[in-house]
Amino acid sequence: MAMLLSPSFVFAGALLLSGAAHAMSDAELQAVVGQRLHGDRTGACFATAVIDGDRVSRAYVCADGGADMGVSARRIGPATAFEIGSVSKPMMAALLAGLIREGKASLDDPLSAYLPEGTRVPTFEGKPILLRHIVTHTSGLPAIPAGMQHADPANPYARLTERGLLDALSKTTLSRAPGAQFEYSNFAAMLLSYAVARRAGEDFETLIDERLFAPLGMTRSYIGRKPDGATVATGHTPDGKPTSPWDFPTDFAGVGGVRATLDDMVRYVQAQAGTAPKPLDADFALTHVAIPNDAKTPMAMHWMIAQLNGRSFLAHEGGTGGFSSFVAFDPKQKFGVVILSDTALHGVGGLGSLGLHLLDARVPLGKPLKPEADAGPAPMLSADDLKAYVGEYPLVPGFALTVRAEGATLTAQATGQGAFPLAPKAKDVFAFADAGIVIRFRRDAAGKVVALALEQGGQILQGMRK
Repeated sequence: MAMLLSPSFVFAGALLLSGAAHAMSDAELQAVVGQRLHGDRTGACFATAVIDGDRVSRAYVCADGGADMGVSARRIGPATAFEIGSVSKPMMAALLAGLIREGKASLDDPLSAYLPEGTRVPTFEGKPILLRHIVTHTSGLPAIPAGMQHADPANPYARLTERGLLDALSKTTLSRAPGAQFEYSNFAAMLLSYAVARRAGEDFETLIDERLFAPLGMTRSYIGRKPDGATVATGHTPDGKPTSPWDFPTDFAGVGGVRATLDDMVRYVQAQAGTAPKPLDADFALTHVAIPNDAKTPMAMHWMIAQLNGRSFLAHEGGTGGFSSFVAFDPKQKFGVVILSDTALHGVGGLGSLGLHLLDARVPLGKPLKPEADAGPAPMLSADDLKAYVGEYPLVPGFALTVRAEGATLTAQATGQGAFPLAPKAKDVFAFADAGIVIRFRRDAAGKVVALALEQGGQILQGMRK
């Protein structure tokens, strides 16, 4: 669980509450973000923009800035480059769209055609994984490659190699037909990033710089080659502690390796409304088109779609070990929102509440995360106490969380992933702060632990104990 690039789907339902949106001044935006962050226990900083055509309001706000926080957000500013995590994926989709426009690719191509000769790519009853399955997260591939369970959770993708990625693919089996079910997969996205770079004949960073960053004037956006003028943000865990950046092998970086400033992301969102230079405007337009799929998931090319009274929003959230991001826009109305944070908030609610409120003020803003004053000190648990939680908890078909007691430490391990320690926070509540994971155990009337709820990335998965 520690190594997932975390998307959040909180907007998918909440957008149904929304209506028409409107622009605001810098001061108004600063006040709204300040209300959301004032006293927030995470100490997070937000770089936020509301885009209404050519009109843009911006605010740089930190939770620990007090009454003057909108002015004195010292950690971040216009030059600050944030890890945008999975918001990188729609950028990768635009590069694929360019290859499609040039006749070098098709969504109906099998993934196998883009990989080195001899690579074993799993099929299901003869049905291959197509590119359309990858960009809609219906490939059937798991969340991460096999073997990554031993990766460093503080920087999990840094040591992944081409051979390791392809070997993991060769050992993977599909439990269902590609296209049948939505399952978010960073594994599939890494393969697509690698495939796009191979088909284009350039490394991924050169490709995205030439075809996207340079045409849009995103001069402070990068993957590994930091440009002059960009200041690297320090990421933070939800408890406010600095954490190491995440590094990606260049050709896998489409999964979540882009770093960008707020102004660059504003340019990116503005360009989605048809103002990008040719032929990039056509590539963006192609990524906006809904892709029919058997799973009936409202998806375009790595954009999630929410329909609203004849209006359509394209959106994506992202998260790495120390950062969170939110992008949503209506290309027809030329209206959008960007939020970049230097704190991993996807396990404690994410950026969705603020993002939705900025899209429409009738959606509740969300409250700052206050210290849990009545929680008291973390409980001291003996080895015998921990045994009460041990067991297997299926969360979804084929995916379970196994909880073990190892001496005085409780650990959890998700199917196909590595074990991670759980720190007690309150009665029957444990956390793994590095990945923004909170686990709440539930007892029956007799006091026996019978279930758990796992919270991460703004999502909650529940499982009954076997």
